Amino acid sequence: MREINSAAVLLVSAFTVSAALAAPCRTSGSYDSWLAGLEREAVAQGISQRAVAAAAPALTYDQHIVNIDHGQRIFTQTFLEFSGRMAAAYRIQRGQALIKANAPTFARIEQQYGVPAPVIVSFWGLESDFGANMGNYHSLSAIASLAYDCRRSDKFRAQLLDALRLIDRGDLTPDEMIGSWAGELGQTQMMPSEYFKYAVDFDGNGRRDLIHSVPDVLASTANYLLGLGWKRGEPWLTEVRVPANMPWAQADLSISLPRAKWASYGVTLADGRPLPADNLAASLLLPMGRLGPAFLAYQNFQVYLQWNNSLVYSTTAAYLATRIAGAPALNRGTPPPSLAFTDVKDMQAMLARAGYDVGTIDGFLGLKTRQAVKAMQAKYGLPADSYPTAELLARMRGGQ
Repeated sequence: MREINSAAVLLVSAFTVSAALAAPCRTSGSYDSWLAGLEREAVAQGISQRAVAAAAPALTYDQHIVNIDHGQRIFTQTFLEFSGRMAAAYRIQRGQALIKANAPTFARIEQQYGVPAPVIVSFWGLESDFGANMGNYHSLSAIASLAYDCRRSDKFRAQLLDALRLIDRGDLTPDEMIGSWAGELGQTQMMPSEYFKYAVDFDGNGRRDLIHSVPDVLASTANYLLGLGWKRGEPWLTEVRVPANMPWAQADLSISLPRAKWASYGVTLADGRPLPADNLAASLLLPMGRLGPAFLAYQNFQVYLQWNNSLVYSTTAAYLATRIAGAPALNRGTPPPSLAFTDVKDMQAMLARAGYDVGTIDGFLGLKTRQAVKAMQAKYGLPADSYPTAELLARMRGGQ
C-alpha cells in the first residue's frame, strides 16, 4: 500500500510527451524509442535476451497509470478514521486465525528472522487482505509507463530493470505479474526491487513466489523487515495514558527517552498500571494530538515508517499488529476536529512563508508539517503536540 490502487488499462503503442504532461521533462521522443533504449540497457546489465523478449509484449504505455500518479491523494484521513476502517474486528480475527493455521511456518520464521507473526500478518492484512486483493494492473506496463513519465522516472526505471531480473531469475512470468497501479507485486505488495532483494524460497520448490506461496510471502516479508532494521525481541508500539500536565514538546518521534523518564513525566500504561522503569528507549507518539490516542513508539516503529512513510498508515499497521497480538482496543480520547484538506494546505503555505520546512505543500499532514506545526504552537504558547487545530490556524491567519 505504498501507492493508491485504481483501475483500467489504456495501451498506446507510441507516445510523445505532450505539453499537458507538464514539460519540461527529461524524457523526450516516442515511447517506442525510449523502450528500445531501456531494453538495450537491460541486456547491457546482464539481463538475458530471453527475459527481455518475454516481457516485451507487456511493456505497453498506459496513460491512465500516469494520470493516477499525478493525481493521487492518499491518507487525508485521520489516524482514527483510517485505523477504524483498516484495523477492523474481522481483520484482527482473520489475522489471529491465520497465525494458528500457519503456526509451524511462523515459528520457523521467527527463529530465523526474529520478526513476530502479528507484525507480518498486519502487513499481510493491510496490503492485500491476506492475499484476496493484490491488484489487477499489468505491472510491467504500469512500471514502464511511470519510468517513461518524467515525475519519478529514475525510481521506476530501476524498478523496471529489477522486474526484468525477476523474470530472468525464474521467479515470475510476465503474465503472473499482476499487481497495484504502481507496480507492487504479491500478497504484501513489494516493489520489484524489494522482491528481487528480499524474496526467499521458504517452501523449497525452487521459486520465490510471493503471489501464490504463503510460506514464501510470510518469510520474504520478515526478511524485508529485517533488512529495514527490525530488532529481534524488541517491541514496536505500546498504548499509554498521558497526564494533562505533560511537557508536550517531548511528544516527537525525533525525541527518544528511556521508559523510566516517560514514567517520571506521569506516563502510564493504557490501563493505568505503571510503565516498566527501565532504559528501553521510546518516543511519545500522539497521532491525533494530546487529546487523542497516545503510544510509546520504539525503535522498531521506524521500520514501519520505512515500509510506508505515511504516519497514518504506519501507526495503523503497528496498532493492528498489537491488536492481533492480543492488545485491547485503543482509547480514542476526545481529539479536536481535523482540519479540512484545504485548511491544511493553507497552513502549510503560511508555515513555509514563515520559514519552516513542510516539504511539499500538498494538504497532507506529514512528519515535516507536524514538526513545523509544533514550532508554531510553541510560538503562540499553545500545547506543542504537533497536531494542527482550528485554534492554531485562526491565530496564524490573524497574525496574533
